[in-house]
Amino acid sequence: MVPIRSLGANHRERIAHHLLALEPHDRYLRFGFAANDAQIERYADSLNFERDEIFGIYNRRLQLIAMAHLAFDPDSRLRDCAEFGVSVLKAARGRGYGGRLFDRAAMHARNEGVNRMFIHALSENTTMLKIARKAGAAVERDGSDSEAQLLLLPATLDSRLTELVEEQLAQTDYRIKVQVKHFRDALSSMVSSRKAAPDARRSAGK
Repeated sequence: MVPIRSLGANHRERIAHHLLALEPHDRYLRFGFAANDAQIERYADSLNFERDEIFGIYNRRLQLIAMAHLAFDPDSRLRDCAEFGVSVLKAARGRGYGGRLFDRAAMHARNEGVNRMFIHALSENTTMLKIARKAGAAVERDGSDSEAQLLLLPATLDSRLTELVEEQLAQTDYRIKVQVKHFRDALSSMVSSRKAAPDARRSAGK
């Protein structure tokens, strides 16, 4: 299982860093236009963590290598629809992270009472459209743009329990990664200090 955790506002800086690390063409596919750094930073700053759901995959160095945005309509009367967007760093491609994030978002959406999930993507974004089709979504192309619509089943006790367990496992995995990183950083700092000590003594002896 790939640990996919829900991200809160305290992850905003890492989300921005992840998106800024996308290559120009990947930015174009993710946002539908050639987003510059300032536009990406404004997007990250505008994320509404109370209304929407953000999911992420971290590597062991606590780098956010893949993330998804499940956006709900601001109108509470339209909470039965949600839109999905995803990005994966180039170094993490080919591992199925996009599809796994889509499945995770779809499960959360159905558990929130959503019955339709949309994907607006450029028609050339074949990877995203392939993920949608594999999930059973109907895809309509309109020139350079395409829209995929996936009808979701109602929530069940199994879908709710599955999401709860997966989120708990992902949270535990993240905490372990944080502890391991802190240990490695402390160990590295200690080794550097020990290496620097003989040099300092030699300099003092001169």
